[in-house]
Amino acid sequence: MNSTLAWDDLRLVLAIADAGTLSGAGRRLGLSHATLFRRLNGVEERLGVRLFDRARSGYSATLAGEEIAETARHVERRVQDVERRVVGRDLKPSGTVRVTTLDSLLIGFLAPVFAGFQAVHGGISLEVAISNQLFSLSKREADVAIRPTLAPDETLVGRKIGTLAFAVYGLRDLACGRAHGSGFAGPWIGPDEAMVYPDLVAWMRQQGVDDRCRYRVDSVLGMYAAVGAGQGVAVLPCYLGDPDPSLVRLSEPVVEMATDLWILTHPDLRTSARVRALTGFVADAVKRKVALLAGST
Repeated sequence: MNSTLAWDDLRLVLAIADAGTLSGAGRRLGLSHATLFRRLNGVEERLGVRLFDRARSGYSATLAGEEIAETARHVERRVQDVERRVVGRDLKPSGTVRVTTLDSLLIGFLAPVFAGFQAVHGGISLEVAISNQLFSLSKREADVAIRPTLAPDETLVGRKIGTLAFAVYGLRDLACGRAHGSGFAGPWIGPDEAMVYPDLVAWMRQQGVDDRCRYRVDSVLGMYAAVGAGQGVAVLPCYLGDPDPSLVRLSEPVVEMATDLWILTHPDLRTSARVRALTGFVADAVKRKVALLAGST
């Protein structure tokens, strides 16, 4: 009987061990619950050993399952290391680049930049991962990250390409638009607990407006939409608020909210022609829009 473990078997065991459930592993691997159940039973039958204890709360790895999962984790790291080194050796800008960024940056600035990039570099396909969570560049979840941060990951390489400013905005048609800054007496819009935004939370508390927040949302783009719907005023990125004719800026840029915009990649990918083409193009686009991003238009 053939008991050799294939790489797909190792990935299967690792995904279940990490997720603790078949549904969680299925989302990671893109497989159905039934397929995972059948494949796991097949692996256990070939090996003649139980890899997981099943319970209502989920799947917990046995000693044999833990050993296979750890081996799979080691193999996965080696495969990712090799992949990064090979990808970084391409000589011409072609292939696919996976980029991660924020929803507000894509809508407010990057979407036309990416369109312009592909018009120039027709041989490069872009995959854009929109998330407020940090993707792991070392695990090749993304090749390039374009994000605001004051402390970029020291294991990555890249450069600061601009500064992002934030100010208070309200709907232009409302009479409250005549008020200014934190002196606005009406309702405010702010982040909810799920949105990790300590600088904004601290500023709103310092200005005494947090208690007047009547609408909370878990993304900057959601706050922007709420301001546009007339639900109150909010601190928004100037690259979103200034170009919108329906909004009016009610304050100077909030100094405490200013943050750096970085473009980052893994060291193994910095010589990749397609990655360099994208990072250079985005950096040039930021230079042309520096006033908009810095709130000085």
